[in-house]
Amino acid sequence: MLTPPDLEREFGLTGGNIFHGAMGLDSLLLMRPIKGWTPVRGLYMCGSGSHPRGGVTGAPSRNAAHVVLQDVKKLFR
Repeated sequence: MLTPPDLEREFGLTGGNIFHGAMGLDSLLLMRPIKGWTPVRGLYMCGSGSHPRGGVTGAPSRNAAHVVLQDVKKLFR
């Protein structure tokens, strides 16, 4: 078993939090990464701190890969 201090020391997870921070209302859904943030063309966010929170699901990576493929298809039309 790894405690939060173990996770922070061994893997560099701030506060030992595997989700890159607490899941509060101020950091869910439209608030990620910050409220009012305007997307940057060519920037694909897919870490555990990205919506819909990674954990062990891999959902942010899957979502980012899907958008990358859509963007690449647009380039070759």
